[in-house]
Amino acid sequence: MPALINYRRGDDEFYSAGSACCADSALFFSTNSNVHNVYGPSRKRARITSPFAFDGHMFETEKPSIEILPDECLFEIFRHLPGGQERSAAACVSKHWLMLLSSIRNSEIYQKQEVCEPTQDIDMVSADETKEDSCDGYLTRCVEGKKATDIRLAAIAVGTATRGGLGKLSIRGSNSTRGVTDLGLSAIAHGCPSLRVLSLWNVPLMGDEGLLKIAKECHLLEKLDLSECPSVSNKGIIAVAENCPNLTAITIESCPRIGNESLKAIGLCCPNLQSITVKNCPLVGDQGVASLLSSASAVLSKVKFQALSITDFSLAVIGHYGKAITNLVLGGLERVSQKGFWALGSAGGLLSLESLLITSCGGTTDVSLEAIGKGCPNLKHMSLKKCCFVSDSGLVAFVKVAGSLKSLHLEECNRITQSGILGALSNCVSKLKSLALLKCMGIKDLGLENPVSSPCESLRSLTIQNCLGFGSASLAVLGKLCPQLHHLDLSGLCAITDTGLLPLLEFCEDGLVKVNLSDCLNLTDKVVVDLARLHGETLEVLNLTGCRKITDESLAAIADNCLLLNDLDISKCSVTDAGVAALSRGVQHNLQILSLSGCSNISNKSMLSLAELGKTLVGLNIQQCNLISSSAIELLLESLWRCDILYGDHTPLLI
Repeated sequence: MPALINYRRGDDEFYSAGSACCADSALFFSTNSNVHNVYGPSRKRARITSPFAFDGHMFETEKPSIEILPDECLFEIFRHLPGGQERSAAACVSKHWLMLLSSIRNSEIYQKQEVCEPTQDIDMVSADETKEDSCDGYLTRCVEGKKATDIRLAAIAVGTATRGGLGKLSIRGSNSTRGVTDLGLSAIAHGCPSLRVLSLWNVPLMGDEGLLKIAKECHLLEKLDLSECPSVSNKGIIAVAENCPNLTAITIESCPRIGNESLKAIGLCCPNLQSITVKNCPLVGDQGVASLLSSASAVLSKVKFQALSITDFSLAVIGHYGKAITNLVLGGLERVSQKGFWALGSAGGLLSLESLLITSCGGTTDVSLEAIGKGCPNLKHMSLKKCCFVSDSGLVAFVKVAGSLKSLHLEECNRITQSGILGALSNCVSKLKSLALLKCMGIKDLGLENPVSSPCESLRSLTIQNCLGFGSASLAVLGKLCPQLHHLDLSGLCAITDTGLLPLLEFCEDGLVKVNLSDCLNLTDKVVVDLARLHGETLEVLNLTGCRKITDESLAAIADNCLLLNDLDISKCSVTDAGVAALSRGVQHNLQILSLSGCSNISNKSMLSLAELGKTLVGLNIQQCNLISSSAIELLLESLWRCDILYGDHTPLLI
């Protein structure tokens, strides 16, 4: 009798054939109801009685008697349902029942089953949105875009209540017409007291009331991530901080109503806080940073402050109180001057700091950089991005005093020149292992008559990417300074040639393991042949993407010399079927990843060679190889059934 069950189908309504709870017929019909005339033989003369009213030729049905019960009665009935399966089935009847069920706290359920059978309960979330989390038996749910609605959250709250409990919830985006509001988050709070991780990204309709409910019900919360939540204010954050003592990580990004009061409450009420990120919150200033750092727990080790209206005072506070900080990120601090960064290093509190990233901060100068090097004795990883006032003298002074430095990353620091790089390498007192230069346009290919002779024996990884002025003369000098390199990345250096790169290859004594020469347009087969000859016994990864002058000769050298090679990328190179055949006949017993994308000369003739290579391959890219026919690809797919193959323009095929 589907007409008697009042539910409608809609985009956000959940229903299941046969799953709706059916009450005794007495709830719907009187003893003398004429329904027997329709569905069974009549025993007495039919009479027109309630709930049917006759008007001409039309029968009008009243609402089933259970639907006219007040919400208080339905609430009492629902909380006496024996198990999760019954509650899930009841929630499928209508949105009204679903929202009522989602308002019932776990503690209010009359009989809570001690033993849960996950396979028997109905979780009203489709399989593609469900992922089991093996951590402590809790569940993870993620709703995105148009699927992020209050109804969906209510379904999650009801469906996961008896299946181990929801441990992690991520809401990314929101339905444009029926987006997530405080009502949906309240349903999660009522049904999921075990919630430990909550991530809310771009949820404009949700405000403080939802977080107040979370704070009241979810006392086990450990991680809170808020991004682009314009309706959330200090009230919601303060409530969470005061009621969730287990908080270890908090991220607040692009929330214009959150300010100093929130940071003060976090510092006072979160004794287990280990990580905090505050980005692009205009109401956060010096007072909030000072309150947080001065009262923060002794375990606060990761701090990120980006795009805030703080001044030199805040950096002085960080430098003084940040005794437990090991990772510090500072970015876009336009109001902080050289004095602030000098105070950061000179205050003497950052004794545990190991990693420092500074981005787009004009106050980072030669003077302040040297002060940071002196004041942070355990600093191991230093990254400077878009710090346009740091020059050669500051870089050299920094590496001289940073005794624990292991890696140095410089990106778009355009006052750094060839002289600064060579000076830093030859004067480094630490055991520097990694140096990366990205888009440093101040580096010019200037030959030095008397280069510094002290090599950096500790350096193992050298990355120089898209530094357009870096050329062959600079490489020749670097080769003498870096004799122990294992990883070499020179991608995007259009000016280097075979003649410049060869000395660097010859000076690497221990053997290169990973080499990236992508988009080095002037390199030819000669350098690849020399690379294979000198380092074939150690080379494991080689990337030659976009090197148009690389031909089959390089593949033949690789096939004959590179015993350990497991990842080869020759995309957009001038190789042919003969080169692939040579590669298949070589010593590549460990080759697992091969990319031939954009090799326009590869045709169906390479299919047998690729099948031979496929005995060890787990990944093959033949996208934009237009001479390979569809039928040949089909045969290759059948042959290499263990291999993930990319073909066509962008479509991946996972076997």
